[in-house]
This record gives sequence, C-alpha cells and structure tokens, in this order.
Amino acid sequence: MHRRIEHITQVLDKHKAEAIEAFDLRDKDYFVEYVIIASSLGSRHTEALLDHLRREIKPDEKFLFVDESDEWIVIDLGDILIHIMTPEYRVKYDMERFLSDLAKKVK
Repeated sequence: MHRRIEHITQVLDKHKAEAIEAFDLRDKDYFVEYVIIASSLGSRHTEALLDHLRREIKPDEKFLFVDESDEWIVIDLGDILIHIMTPEYRVKYDMERFLSDLAKKVK
C-alpha cells in the first residue's frame, strides 16, 4: 500500500501539484483506507493532473469513479481517494482539518 501511495504522490509532485498530503485512515470509521489531497495551480492544471495520473498510474490502478469539476477532481481507487483542488477550494473546504482529526481518533 505504501508503494502505491508513494507512486501517486510522486506523479503529482513531478507534475507540479502542491501541498500534497496523504492521510492514513486505516482502522478509522471512514470508507477508504487512505486519502491523498493535492493543490493544483488552477482549473486547467487540475485537469492536466488528472490526465497525468490516468497515463502514469492507471496501468496499475483501477479508477472506479472520477468526479470532475473545474475546481475539484475526486478519483476513487476503491481503497484510496485522491482529491485535486484549486487552492481556493482547498482553503474553502479545509479537508485537512477533518482528515487530520479523523486520523488522530482512537477507535
């Protein structure tokens, strides 16, 4: 699993995603084991990051669902959820706080 997370974050980093964070939610009351959040440089960059992930990780990963908008893309890999957001949406929805709190909870 850690190899998969590392590969995804390396692809995002290589293509200029910013503030990449991975949250380990195993054994927590959440529907996936890991969540990765990354900021794009803007709407077009958000779409470009999705294209890079499709080319570079899709041979090894099964994309179960992709929800796309100009400001936020969510990629569901089953046990990993990837959020790519513009900086404005990342600040607005502040998912880091929610996920950090969830990751700290003792079950």
